[in-house]
Amino acid sequence: MRALGIDLGTRRVGVAVSDRSGTLASPLVVLQRSGSTQRDHRAIAVLVAEEEAEVVVVGLPLNMDGSMGPAARAAVAESEALATVVDVPVLTFDERRTTVTAQQAMRAAGTRARDQRGSIDKVAAAVMLQHWLDGGRPGLPDRAAQP
Repeated sequence: MRALGIDLGTRRVGVAVSDRSGTLASPLVVLQRSGSTQRDHRAIAVLVAEEEAEVVVVGLPLNMDGSMGPAARAAVAESEALATVVDVPVLTFDERRTTVTAQQAMRAAGTRARDQRGSIDKVAAAVMLQHWLDGGRPGLPDRAAQP
């Protein structure tokens, strides 16, 4: 199962994609916010089609205690709106600490902090998507979750 991972931000949207077996997530692209959520969602829909994704997993920025704050509620609302534009299931998944993990990985790979700005969002999306894949693809119906 091919999945698209989305890290929603106010300025940028990080996008990652899994391989066709649904085993490995890789950073794909960073979309700059256009000022129009509808336009942004259409751009994501194009990526869903191009990558032949069967599910979209949107990062859910929960508070560290697991509660939903304003950012998480906004992500749920945007996920619901995105679900009306794409023809595949749209799920949310806990993205706590994914940006920190992505920064650490990029630093370990020798990427300078100022060079991380252009790609941190897609790396964070890949970290989140990999956690979802490794966690058994929660939220999918049983038949769709089978490798």
